[in-house]
Amino acid sequence: MALARAAFLDNPLVVEATLDAVVRHGNEVATAPAGTILPTAVLEWLARVRLLEGVPFAHLVPDSALLPPESIRFFYVDREWSDMLVQGALAVSTVTTLDREHLQELHAKLRDEIDTQERLQRLVGADPPGRAPADIISGFLLRSRAVSGWPGLHVRAYREEVGPDDGKVADDDPRRLRLLRLERLAPAVLLVLFDGVPAVVHVEEPRQGIQFGVDLAPGQDGTTGATIPLRNVATAQRLDKQQPPPAKPWTADVPFRSGAPGVVDVRELARRIAQQPETRTTDVDGEGVSSAEFALEMLQFPFRQVFGDPELGGRTGGVSLGYADLFRPTIGITILRQWNAGGVA
Repeated sequence: MALARAAFLDNPLVVEATLDAVVRHGNEVATAPAGTILPTAVLEWLARVRLLEGVPFAHLVPDSALLPPESIRFFYVDREWSDMLVQGALAVSTVTTLDREHLQELHAKLRDEIDTQERLQRLVGADPPGRAPADIISGFLLRSRAVSGWPGLHVRAYREEVGPDDGKVADDDPRRLRLLRLERLAPAVLLVLFDGVPAVVHVEEPRQGIQFGVDLAPGQDGTTGATIPLRNVATAQRLDKQQPPPAKPWTADVPFRSGAPGVVDVRELARRIAQQPETRTTDVDGEGVSSAEFALEMLQFPFRQVFGDPELGGRTGGVSLGYADLFRPTIGITILRQWNAGGVA
């Protein structure tokens, strides 16, 4: 029986027919509609693999010193590496040389399907991306108490400058890059992947609800103090944003209760707010402002941290910036490959 099976496998007619079947299957796949080659579950899993899902964190950050506390690290994803990761997953089913030739014949079409599927992994609303070749994937890792303190951080990236750092940008702005992945890998570690390379990135506190707070500032004696920016309660406008510019900063120092650092002395703070006539507050019998006025003075809008080139946008104006001029690696992949090959001293 073994001799008969070997003779069958070595038969030139069988080998030729098998090779022809591979070619015919490749031609059928080349003309097949997008999304019909692989089962949906397999396609989604491969797209998640391309977005580094399931990759051990030690393979992304080999040493914790590369991502110290309160730090952010921007990076590019090497498409060759992620494609080889997918090809390795597909190669699990290949046993013979013919199986590998079959996979090689289909790989280009499978890769095109995964290019589209990876953009659908985090599809929000009716925003289909359509079919297109895979773009550069960039992203960042953020390790900060802000990640654990605000689990719903908003991250937005733009391919060019979008105006002042504190300016309002529409959610459907055409300069906005698609988010491919936004996930907390640990309570204080956030991983973000972009479909492209940004010129500016906004990381912002959640906008849901009403927030009250103070601005912390180091004191001259080494301690940490706190202030609040004062507002005109009649217009809700901050006094330091008045035009023409005010003659002084228009802030109030925040007092804390004796023996209880971090606990605001609300009554004393209300008196200090009422002592500024420009706030237009109502001081009742010297007891300070009303509760509504106090809430308005303590109101804080979500904090936004902007990453970009401060000389080519942000507060200095809306200068357009090509992504090749920002977030570029110090050492290119070509040099790294030359090092690995021993071509650079």
